[in-house]
Amino acid sequence: TKPAGPMAGENQTRVTEFMLLGFSHGQPFLFVLFLVVYLVTLLGNFAILALVSLDPHLHNPMYFFLSHLSFLDICYSSVTVPKILSNVLRSQATISYCGCLAQMFFLMACAGAECALLAVMAYDRYAAICQPLHYVHTMSRGVCTVAAAGCWLWGMLDSAVHTLLASKLSFCGAAHLQHIFCDAPPLLRAACSNTHPVEVALHAASVFVGLSPFLFVIISYLHILAAVLGMPVASGLHKAFSTCSAHLLVVTLYFVTANLNYNRPSTGYSPVADTVVSALYCIVTPMLNPLIYSLRNQEVQRALQKAL
Repeated sequence: TKPAGPMAGENQTRVTEFMLLGFSHGQPFLFVLFLVVYLVTLLGNFAILALVSLDPHLHNPMYFFLSHLSFLDICYSSVTVPKILSNVLRSQATISYCGCLAQMFFLMACAGAECALLAVMAYDRYAAICQPLHYVHTMSRGVCTVAAAGCWLWGMLDSAVHTLLASKLSFCGAAHLQHIFCDAPPLLRAACSNTHPVEVALHAASVFVGLSPFLFVIISYLHILAAVLGMPVASGLHKAFSTCSAHLLVVTLYFVTANLNYNRPSTGYSPVADTVVSALYCIVTPMLNPLIYSLRNQEVQRALQKAL
């Protein structure tokens, strides 16, 4: 936590923009790499949205939530990658102060919403496998709509708190961010005012927004595993594992990278490592999600073959 006293307030200036120092400037390769990742992300996630919308066999709660996940991943990439593309070839990568706070708000809103959505998706699989007789009532259309809306609202409320606290930070001298986009951790490192409220909010969010959904997912899948192992029919066992393994892979990839992104050690900080983790968390993962689901899910594969 940085001090909040007269000394901390010296040389404070009104920040109008931040310089982003996480780029290797003038690298056409990086531009092409980010562009390809972005296009694959858009193509894959829009394909999932189209398949779920057009194929009647995919009109069920599992794919309803998957379509929300795909839309979230599109938002994730669109919040960061277009600005990265505009900066990567410039001699000086910058972002305006208001643009930085807006980018942070939408990025953290997507993060909070996705954590909640992955927990809801785990409960959906639990209800389908462990309570099949009550599934239609438990996961009715109305329940699914309320759950999805709750995930979006939860993410936005959480993000609003962090963005409001970040807007109170002061910056001395040149405002440099050792990153390729705006997020809470690089803003904290660049601030010269008291960062304790923001740090407390981040730690609280790590528990309630990150850790709690992750534990809920783990508990749900432990129940699913117990139920699956008790199935007498091998085909039912295989189908349950095939539908759940993709979700588990997505959950593990997302929560591990998200935890590393927002819980970096205070000492031994590496800007390069932080940039790589952040890129995995909100740029690479949204690209992989539709690939994981399409490669591991037979219903999605059949819908895609039918559409083609």
